[in-house]
Amino acid sequence: MNALLQCLSHTPLKGYVDPVPAVVEEAGEVVGELRRELEAFDPELIFLFAPDHYNGFFLDVMPQLCIGMAATSVGDYQTQPGPLQVPRAIAEACAQHLVDRDIDLAVSYRMQVDHGFAQPLEELTGSLDRYPVIPLFINGVAPPVVSFRRARQFGEAVGEFAAGLGKRIAFIGSGGLSHNPPVPQMATAAPEVAERLIAGRNPTPEARAAREKRTVDAATAFAAGTSTLHPLNPQWDEDFMANLVAQDWQALDGYGNAAITEAAGASAHEVKTWVAANAAMNAATGGHYEARRRHYRAIPEWIAGFAALTGQII
Repeated sequence: MNALLQCLSHTPLKGYVDPVPAVVEEAGEVVGELRRELEAFDPELIFLFAPDHYNGFFLDVMPQLCIGMAATSVGDYQTQPGPLQVPRAIAEACAQHLVDRDIDLAVSYRMQVDHGFAQPLEELTGSLDRYPVIPLFINGVAPPVVSFRRARQFGEAVGEFAAGLGKRIAFIGSGGLSHNPPVPQMATAAPEVAERLIAGRNPTPEARAAREKRTVDAATAFAAGTSTLHPLNPQWDEDFMANLVAQDWQALDGYGNAAITEAAGASAHEVKTWVAANAAMNAATGGHYEARRRHYRAIPEWIAGFAALTGQII
């Protein structure tokens, strides 16, 4: 089959708390390169693995893995609101395949997605709905979270399904790398915050703006060195990408959730989207692909180890 892999960090802080212009330009050039490569590939279908940040999925029912039969962007930060172009029949067939492969999968016919899905679509394709896309959610912020091993198995099952479609397929992983933005945790949340974590869908514009301001303020303090947030960990980020490039699935399966949090921050679990996307590419191509680290820079202003990794058939 003909397949392309792209993994890219997302950050809602672009345009709010930016590093020096040269770093912004450097990141923009990387995104531009990936976008040109995706456009040249001209996918017939995208499988997009991404997390959520308590904007679409909440603790009234928090799935670990979910596929959208339809999906709409909530339009948080500077992303656009509106529907994604989800081919329902293909999504339904994919869901059946995953369940048949013993993947414990939730399905949604009214999935709400945030910047974790919307930003890569807008940056890499120019809009939310330019290409058909299958949205694949992996919980990365609400304990308990799945393991790297389970994310790999999820991706493998998706890749098996994709290989049978006879289409040009792009696998995209969105998130990470090391970072620890001020996402509330149920275990320590005040009652009013806990209620938002449980049932916070469709907030008022004022409530969304207040939440976004708290994140911007946290990023400003983090960049100034006056924050108690978990520091970025460039060495962990580089080692993680090296394991993906080497397709060292044994090493990746060995990552423990507690160790990930301790080394790279609570939101570093978003990198499971990269594991799943790489595993999908591996399964779809029979391992005949080459992954390549394309970029890395720790950017405190964006509270992220900002990175890109791609893969092509060999």
